Amino acid sequence: MATKKKEKVILAYSGGLDTTVIIPWLKENYDYDVIAVCIDLGQGDDWKTIKARALKTGAAACYVVDAREEYCKEYVFPAVKANCKYEDEYLLGTSTARPLIGKILVEYARQEKAVAICHGATGKGNDQVRFELAIKAFAPDLKVIAAWRDDKWTLDSREAEIAYLEERKIPVPMKKASSYSCDENIWHISHEGLELEKTENEPNWKNMLKETKLPEEASEKGEYVKIEFEKGEAVAVNGKKLSPLQIVETLNKIGGRNGIGLVDLVENRCVGMKSRGVYETPGGTILQFAHEQLDHLCLDRDTYSYKQMVSLKQSELIYDGKWFTTLMDGFMAFQDKIEENVTGWVNLRLYKGTMRGAGCWSPYSLYNESIASFATGDLYNHKDAEGFITLFGLPLKVRAMMEQATGKGQAVLNSKKLKKRPTE
Repeated sequence: MATKKKEKVILAYSGGLDTTVIIPWLKENYDYDVIAVCIDLGQGDDWKTIKARALKTGAAACYVVDAREEYCKEYVFPAVKANCKYEDEYLLGTSTARPLIGKILVEYARQEKAVAICHGATGKGNDQVRFELAIKAFAPDLKVIAAWRDDKWTLDSREAEIAYLEERKIPVPMKKASSYSCDENIWHISHEGLELEKTENEPNWKNMLKETKLPEEASEKGEYVKIEFEKGEAVAVNGKKLSPLQIVETLNKIGGRNGIGLVDLVENRCVGMKSRGVYETPGGTILQFAHEQLDHLCLDRDTYSYKQMVSLKQSELIYDGKWFTTLMDGFMAFQDKIEENVTGWVNLRLYKGTMRGAGCWSPYSLYNESIASFATGDLYNHKDAEGFITLFGLPLKVRAMMEQATGKGQAVLNSKKLKKRPTE
């Protein structure tokens, strides 16, 4: 009699302790064939070793996907085009990555005809939300197994996980016990834990930073960088045409050696608690700043003002994992439309963790020297402002006249709103 084939589960596999434990745990508790999926977003991991570890640990198959270019082009660049920052500072390094990971997991689930997807995100973090919203958006029929929330998961500590593997004679992927909790991809590196859990502590920068120099240790000479854009997306750095991935890689090196892009932030997680993280986003910080410079040159006042409101809400959607929503589609279409003329170049001066503009140009610039000059030109007569101010200030004048007529308000004679000033 033929043996019945087991059902399959797709596991988001990183090769770390948690996901290494989850492979045998899934087989024992759900009797699934485990298909491990590793997604390379620029973590810099040894994927050959990680794949071998997954198979040795009991995975029926392991796939490694190089999604770095896709991530930069389809997720990072749209966020930059929209000037997205969460709570004024966070450039959404983890947040932009999770929707793509979730989508790729669904793609493998369909290819393998799997019945479930499993992830190792904890029950306290944002990532569980981001993964599962992406899965729901494409595959509402699939079962989602969140190991840390599962009743069958009884491993409540790192030590328990290590013991679990040792009992089964499975090699333990060791990491330093003193390490921070990190998330790394081509766009950023985040650090949580250790001294950061007490907000009164200064980050131990030298113990923590991987890609970025401390500003005080950066070169005294500083550096110029020139970035070219077409329709709101970067296409070249220092005169060299590059792909989105190459642009981020190049700017990471430039920003890292100049101490650019360090953020220490206490943020509001979407699950309701505050958390503290330190972020390294050297290339992303440069790219975002340069893009905003060009927006200022090419967008009119009303458009830029409305974009600010859209960007705020779009940042929250990305942070909360709502990438694959109708509202996000609408925001993306809006940004694409208003950025059609955001083409040109921006030159920046980098120095010890700081950036400042060093000139910008666009064929679609709305800056007109003839109008902006202090000298009277053909397009602007200083006397024209008189009628404008009369109409623009009419509501204020009418109100002040009413106050003088009634004897109440800030415009009455001897108003207490007006101070007496020295006359000598």
